[in-house]
Amino acid sequence: MVLLLFVDIDRDLTGLRALGGFFVLRTGGPPHSRLPTLAQAYSGTHTAQSVGFYGDSITFRIRKVAENLRTPEPRVAASVTQQALAARLWSVALGAAALYGELPDLDPRLLHWDPDASAPDDLWLSELRMLPVTAVDDVMAVVVTGHLVPLIDTLSARHRVSDRLLWGNAGSALAGTVRQIDRWARAHHRPQAAARVRALADGLLGRPGLAGSLDPATLRRRSCCLYYRVPGGGLCGDCCFDRRPGLAPRS
Repeated sequence: MVLLLFVDIDRDLTGLRALGGFFVLRTGGPPHSRLPTLAQAYSGTHTAQSVGFYGDSITFRIRKVAENLRTPEPRVAASVTQQALAARLWSVALGAAALYGELPDLDPRLLHWDPDASAPDDLWLSELRMLPVTAVDDVMAVVVTGHLVPLIDTLSARHRVSDRLLWGNAGSALAGTVRQIDRWARAHHRPQAAARVRALADGLLGRPGLAGSLDPATLRRRSCCLYYRVPGGGLCGDCCFDRRPGLAPRS
């Protein structure tokens, strides 16, 4: 196995910033005690501080996104919220795999977020523990089992968003993360980093939930994130539709 740059040097993961804003992971704990953990967000249980400030942090975030997008449909805002958070989680995990050959332990009990922040979502990891990444199962445990499954369960149960749509969002966010890492790797002459991440992504897209979310040849998604329903919104580049439903074809 080829170990990648910064494995023993950059233990606060500042190297991830070079990949873009979605890859940034702040370490050392959140700046305010009121910021909930993602475990609290998924379960709907919060500390007294965060309840007083945000209430249910997932619902708070969805309402903020709905207001920013000017959409009256909560499920549209829930979809956008989930895809953005999925993209952050994939970016941190796969970015670390590319740069360090390791994964940060993103235990949702240690990972705090600010539901009132602008995009991309602000994340703070209160305790940095690096884990080996030798197989797809390592990433599955950290991102899919640890975050995507409880997040999707929460949105399905509390906000009535379809599982198929949400897994499509997760698959689309994964593919977008790989493209960004691939661009960075080509620009910085790091082909081994891109190859490592592509191999992980290929394995992930064959696992339950993610399997079937994208066309394997084109990586075009097989469900729609509903962004076209946002006022002024159009179709995403990987949308399953060729034209906005009920409207004229896209050019």
